[in-house]
Amino acid sequence: MTQELHDSGLRLRLLGPPAVLRDGVALALPGSRKLLALLGYLAMAPRPVGRGRLCELLWDVPSDPRGELRWCLSKLRGLLDEPGRRRVVTDGDTLALDLGGCRVDALEVAAAEAAGLGGLDAGGLRALLDRFGGGFLDGLELDRCPQFGSWLLAQRRRFRAAHVTVLERLAALLPAGSDAAVAALDAWLELEPTDVRAHLALLAALAARGQPAACDAQLAAAARLFAAEGLDFAPVRDAWRTAGRASTPAVAAPAPETGDAPAATAGRRASLAVMPMEEPGGARGGLADGLTHDIITRLARLRSLFVIARGSVFALAEQGVGRAEAARRLDVDYVAGGTVRQHRDRIEVSVELADARTARIVWAETFDHAADGALAVLDTIGDRIVASIAGEIETAERNRALLKPPSSLDAWEAYHRGLWHMYRFTQPENAQARRFFEMAVRLDPTFGRAHAGLSFTHWQSAFQHWEDRDQQAAHAFAAAREGVLVDDRDPAVHWAMGRALWLRGGRDEAVAELERAVDLSPNFALGHYALSFVHSQSGDPAAAIGSSDLSRNLSPFDPLLFGFLGTRAMAHVRLGEFAEAAQWAVKAASRPNAHPTILAITALCLALAGRTDDGKAYAAAIRRTLPGYGVEDFLRSFQFAPDAVALYRQGARNLGLE
Repeated sequence: MTQELHDSGLRLRLLGPPAVLRDGVALALPGSRKLLALLGYLAMAPRPVGRGRLCELLWDVPSDPRGELRWCLSKLRGLLDEPGRRRVVTDGDTLALDLGGCRVDALEVAAAEAAGLGGLDAGGLRALLDRFGGGFLDGLELDRCPQFGSWLLAQRRRFRAAHVTVLERLAALLPAGSDAAVAALDAWLELEPTDVRAHLALLAALAARGQPAACDAQLAAAARLFAAEGLDFAPVRDAWRTAGRASTPAVAAPAPETGDAPAATAGRRASLAVMPMEEPGGARGGLADGLTHDIITRLARLRSLFVIARGSVFALAEQGVGRAEAARRLDVDYVAGGTVRQHRDRIEVSVELADARTARIVWAETFDHAADGALAVLDTIGDRIVASIAGEIETAERNRALLKPPSSLDAWEAYHRGLWHMYRFTQPENAQARRFFEMAVRLDPTFGRAHAGLSFTHWQSAFQHWEDRDQQAAHAFAAAREGVLVDDRDPAVHWAMGRALWLRGGRDEAVAELERAVDLSPNFALGHYALSFVHSQSGDPAAAIGSSDLSRNLSPFDPLLFGFLGTRAMAHVRLGEFAEAAQWAVKAASRPNAHPTILAITALCLALAGRTDDGKAYAAAIRRTLPGYGVEDFLRSFQFAPDAVALYRQGARNLGLE
């Protein structure tokens, strides 16, 4: 709704812990997190929202979602309504907040951003800075509400980026080296600890104060930070040297320990530069820059790639350097870029990923969406871009590794060679994958993803009953534990640990590890899939469906897509929705690398849906590969709740799979 920026008696605070103030006095808020989520969502909504949409967003299929919504609305009316003015507005089946004359910090920031932050002087920027009391709806989290979680994450990224921009512009306008400028730069670095521009600006400010020792200390601290994050410190060091200010030229990021691995190759990862997205007319500071920053940040959090920092690529773009030349200067393996066009009612984003060595286009895609909720749309597009870039680079690196003789592989190449064999999902290929992962671990013991891959092969051997389950579960856990020890911030090692814990019967501990994986990287599709896998058996089946859908949206061509689809089928079984279960299971079985367990899910779901003849065809296909396969083999692979066990036994009786 419209936002007036003049003072008034009612004020909403959304940037920081949520609060409602009347005449400067904070009102007591109900303890309901759903109510606070509803308040934040309606306050930011550009138009009225349907009740059904709110129920879907905030309630994970309770007995009476509309009743709970009515209760929240009654509490909101008590907080917001005034004599003679109802601020909670209903019109048919839609809801909105009338915020005329009410100050809302997030809307004030959004309005200033839309008008252009470049037009504000230092006083205006300071006033805007006062609106930031923390992150958007700081401290608020909802369990089992993935759609709201995605929206909340997008809002937090949006306002964090706006906060950084305000601090950056304010520091540039203040006298160089002043206490206020240094304070703004310190706050900028607190929000973005690895932003090259922030480090260089702070070094310049310290130099302007005549503090060379402080510059050296700051440079050394930055080197340690970048090394700990696995990021390239050279842009900071080289830019500072070029400026002629470094009094200790020898400062450099400490080299990682590599054991017996060759120094040049042991810690290698594929490198990537994401050049700033372009808008018509060369406009900067808008949606395109925000999307670029978001993509760089999310790709870095995956930790499977060496991603050039935002400051370096933006600096090159400002010099008019094109993608090919930027890739040459940065010495990267891959370079990505594209355009953002905002039409009257559409947003169009075109992206290309190129192999910098050959200039070959590896992947290109155009995303065209309705512009309703532009930031939410860009968040969705960003998800797809990040997952696609990571997946395409992984495929390209895997194919490249296949062309090299095994004796010449480094740890990175051995890992990708292992992935190629792993995704065949047969016992001989799984054994071959294990050998390559062991090679990668031997070459670089600090390579977390190699430990995760090794854990996966042991997990497969246990799940598929190829080897002793207890022994393989112990090996899967040990490999995952090593991965966590060497790189606790890699989502893949927590994914491996969560699956290993599930094998050992620790469902709650497994869920906690898998949630840690997706917290570290919300774009990690395998983490969402593994959560769906666990919940589809004995947890929350509705949450399993949400996680399955999210994993497929993030990685629609994933080698494990049969699993993404199969877990959704199993969730529908537990909800008693057998026709839907059969539909999703058939899709899973149609994947080219679906293994016999997936075919068993399909056969049993079809039987429960009353499609016995179709189910028997799948059962016959299983027994052509595994002649003695029966329902006990199927149940032994999983950890179903008792209600699901009874249903699968019923389906097996109909198929003759007892």
